[in-house]
Amino acid sequence: MDWLYDERTQCWSLQTTMTIGEYVDLINDAHQTRGALSGQRDVLTTTTAKRIRARMVADIKLGAVLPPVVIGAVIEDDVFNTLPIDEADSVNEVLGDSDLSSLSIIDGMQRTAAMLEAQRDDPTVSNRRLRIEFWLATTVRAMIYRMLVLNTGQVPWTISRQLTVVFSPLLEEIQRNVPDLAKLSTPDDRGRRVGGGQYASDDIVELYIAFSLRKTAVDAKEAVSDEFSRLDFVDNLSDTEFQAQFYEALGLLARLDKSFSRYEPKESTRYTRGRDIFGGQPARIGFIVAIATAVLGRPGANRLAEQRGTRLTALKEAQNSLIEKLDGLNEADLAEFIRLDVLREVLDRRVGQVGRYERAVFAEAFKVLVEEKFALDSLEPCWRAN
Repeated sequence: MDWLYDERTQCWSLQTTMTIGEYVDLINDAHQTRGALSGQRDVLTTTTAKRIRARMVADIKLGAVLPPVVIGAVIEDDVFNTLPIDEADSVNEVLGDSDLSSLSIIDGMQRTAAMLEAQRDDPTVSNRRLRIEFWLATTVRAMIYRMLVLNTGQVPWTISRQLTVVFSPLLEEIQRNVPDLAKLSTPDDRGRRVGGGQYASDDIVELYIAFSLRKTAVDAKEAVSDEFSRLDFVDNLSDTEFQAQFYEALGLLARLDKSFSRYEPKESTRYTRGRDIFGGQPARIGFIVAIATAVLGRPGANRLAEQRGTRLTALKEAQNSLIEKLDGLNEADLAEFIRLDVLREVLDRRVGQVGRYERAVFAEAFKVLVEEKFALDSLEPCWRAN
């Protein structure tokens, strides 16, 4: 086994060999809790991709050696601190009791699909050996950074697509670091939002992208083709505090959401209950972008880590004062503060693109809230800011 320590991201790189059969077993185990292997990252289905894969399948059956597949794994600190294990004979000895569902194929999805197909056609392929490189890290930030830097030169390049590769460990880390999240529903475990601090996993990933890019017009399903946006994302991930700052921002969102949600009238039409404010993604995006811009600076700004930390601490203290005030209000006074009647009137306009309009309304609204340091008598100035 060949060990190298990456001092830039504090990751261990381990290169080794194993049989294709052992590799398939390892990856299948990793995905048993999340469905089929193809559920992690799509195999390309274009005519050209199919022809190349068919050639790769034929080559594998003829004994070809492929470039190393790169696997990422987020492991516990106590396991990481024992690395490197020079005397280990297999990667299973290295990973120990680590949760295999945290494994991600960072590079090599097409090669993996070709190996599976070759194995089905010829079972003896299972005995052939292949090279594998493992990236072992304790945080998902280091994994995402390494993956984006490796893949930036490739086309097509989508941040959301690449985040999908580390979807599971990213969500696990979010749940571990944002205790104010009341519920995180996933595609496999969908649930209705019945209170503050409850969000869908797909929406959280979109918030993560919006926080880094500081843009409300984020479509997680589309490619992020802007070169500057790619650089901003990589630059942010190079800051060891960035991930923690996103978790803090998400915590601020969840706490304010819970506080607003105390207003629970019997009427339940659109934007009549406190939890309706953050019930949609436009408001969440607007809030996260407002926090991100205040902490990280506008896109292109090169604010120092210490400055970011100071600004975030000030925002947390300001919001805590507001939440303390709101928690002391009775339901009628809380209704007077959040002024949903004004918000409904602002949003109830005939516009061409409703989603874009609502994002603009909430972006301006929460920009005002942040600029006023959360010290407002009501949210009416926010709702009327656009």
